[in-house]
Amino acid sequence: MLRLLANDPELSVKDIAAAMGVSQVSVRNYLNSLEEKGYLTRVHGGAVPTYHPSIMEHERTNTDAKKRIARAAADLVKDGDTIMVEAGTTTALIVRFLLGKRDVTIVTNNTLALAYGRGNPGVRMTMTGGEFRPATESLVGPLTREDLERFHVDIAFVGTDGFAPDTGLTTHLVDGAEVVKAMARQAKKTIVVADSSKYGQAGFVQVLPLSDTDTIISDSDLAPEAKERLRECGVEIVLV
Repeated sequence: MLRLLANDPELSVKDIAAAMGVSQVSVRNYLNSLEEKGYLTRVHGGAVPTYHPSIMEHERTNTDAKKRIARAAADLVKDGDTIMVEAGTTTALIVRFLLGKRDVTIVTNNTLALAYGRGNPGVRMTMTGGEFRPATESLVGPLTREDLERFHVDIAFVGTDGFAPDTGLTTHLVDGAEVVKAMARQAKKTIVVADSSKYGQAGFVQVLPLSDTDTIISDSDLAPEAKERLRECGVEIVLV
């Protein structure tokens, strides 16, 4: 349903019902449920997706692996820690799994993370300034980097569009690369969260060499030879 609306926000309840082969009553119930979860906004006769299509696609990809990775990352955060959380769907989930932690301070440019952190009494969140990018649900640009330079944290949790021993961390967006570099400079430890499908992928922009990261958390589908090659770069590998 979200995919249909992302492709054509003008679809009516009747159109969606016909495309999905269900009743209009069922469609209305589904739309109400999705609105409650924050995925869309109901309008007269239909609905408009809240998030950019690329974000919805990322959230539907490797969902179980991303949750395991995010939970493992959150387990590394201790009460009283200060952390940075970069843009991305997996990094946002880390904030979700901080429930139960106490006195954790978060600095982030990830607007998805705000939805998870706002109701958690154990965390304090500082959102950076910057230009909002709907395709990544992030704040980027000079203001973002300036804000990040004001803080020093224990851990920076960052994502990536690709990682490999030869290319390091890479991404498709120049602005996103600059944010990751800024976070890594301000953190005692940089932890990468990335599912195994991103191993061997090379994005448009080089972000960091692997030697500038401390830990990579990925899923158990990462090939043994890939794991060994990454360890040879001096990076701790955690598979979940």
